[in-house]
Amino acid sequence: MVTSLRRIFKAGFVGFWRNAYVSLASIFVITVALFVIGSTMLIDQLLGASLSQLQAKVDINVYFVTTAPQEEIDALINSVKALPDVQEVTYTSRDEALAEYRAKNQNDSVAMQALDELRENPLGATIAIRAQEASQYESINRYLEEQKNPIIDEINYTKNKESIGKLASIIDAVEQASFVALMVLIMASVLITFNTIRLAIFTAKEEISIMRLVGASNMYIRGPFMLQGVMYGVISGVLALLILYPIVLWLGPKTAQFFEVNIFEYFVNNFAYIFLVLIGIGVTLGLVSSVLAITRYLRV
Repeated sequence: MVTSLRRIFKAGFVGFWRNAYVSLASIFVITVALFVIGSTMLIDQLLGASLSQLQAKVDINVYFVTTAPQEEIDALINSVKALPDVQEVTYTSRDEALAEYRAKNQNDSVAMQALDELRENPLGATIAIRAQEASQYESINRYLEEQKNPIIDEINYTKNKESIGKLASIIDAVEQASFVALMVLIMASVLITFNTIRLAIFTAKEEISIMRLVGASNMYIRGPFMLQGVMYGVISGVLALLILYPIVLWLGPKTAQFFEVNIFEYFVNNFAYIFLVLIGIGVTLGLVSSVLAITRYLRV
């Protein structure tokens, strides 16, 4: 068995180099497909970080009238906290709201003068409601509107709804575009590898006939072609990783600045996982393509 395996590996390598130029076409397309897969994994990480940041910054602010009794405000806060979609409710009293306003507008002499002339606090208390997921703000806003509570002066969900919707649309569009591109590249990889193995079969037609005559087993005949498919996948996976490395190294500081996630650090920390995914998908593509070609064109 060891001798047979050695011969299969030798025949596979010989067949790979014999059709080197044709093999390069398969390797190129599979490499591109794996590069897109790796890039999609990294982009998903950035999009997830962006969504988390937006969820941390975007919330529903409820502004109360200045005459709202504290007990009614507390009752509304408790009812909102009881909602399963709510992650956190932050309360800001009238005095705290005034202090924040003064701090933000301390260099605006007109605003400070107008505030001093009022001689009383014109600001009402507020609560900031943060949802578990971005899609849950709609239901929370609906709940607040259904209350029709007279102590509520304004709910600013409409202002934030547009930014939330835009982010969700961008994420959906990127995921759909990545999926379509990925499917096209996978189909191209399978098709080109399929034709490469078919050409290798036709090139070795006489050798295959001789092996049949001397009683070679089916696995001995098919093995080298399957090995070539695996080689295409392994080489493509390594090349895709080599291409990704300098790109994420260059993008690392930039993503850390804009997304607060260093994509290079993520790549390094999860290299084993990314390596196994890309190599595994590459080997699967090459092997499946080889088996399809062998089944179609190699009658043994």
